[in-house]
Amino acid sequence: MTADLNAHTWEKMAGASEHIGLIFTYWVEGEARLELPIGPQHLNRHGIPHGGIYAMLLDTAMGYSGAFTGDPEVRQNNLTLTLTVNYLSRPKGKTLIAEGKRVGGGAKTFFAEGKITDETGELIATASGAFKMRSR
Repeated sequence: MTADLNAHTWEKMAGASEHIGLIFTYWVEGEARLELPIGPQHLNRHGIPHGGIYAMLLDTAMGYSGAFTGDPEVRQNNLTLTLTVNYLSRPKGKTLIAEGKRVGGGAKTFFAEGKITDETGELIATASGAFKMRSR
C-alpha cells in the first residue's frame, strides 16, 4: 500500500473505533489500513493489547476493504458474517497497523483477509472473514 487518499477525511470513525483511538490512514478499492497507537487502555492483565482489540482492528480494516465506492458522498456499508482471528505474536513496537484486503466475492457478499503488524514489522495477528453488503 503506497498511496494515501486521506482516508480520515473521507470517513469519520464510528463511535467504538473512535473511542479506542483508531486512525484511518489508507483506503482504496479492495484495501484499507488503520493504525492504533497502543495505550494503557488497550492492555490486558499481561501488559499486552487485549485480543479483542486485535479482532476489532481486523474486522474494521477488512470491512472497509470491501466498502470503497470512490465517492465520499456515496457510502457502502456491510455486516460481518464470519470472523476468524489467528493470534501469532505480541507487539514489539508502540503502534498496531491493521491492513484489510478484499480477496473475493460478489455483489452481495465478499471475503477479506487481514493482518496486524507493528511499526517494527512484527506480524501479530491474521484474520479472514465474510461480509454482507447492505443496501446503500
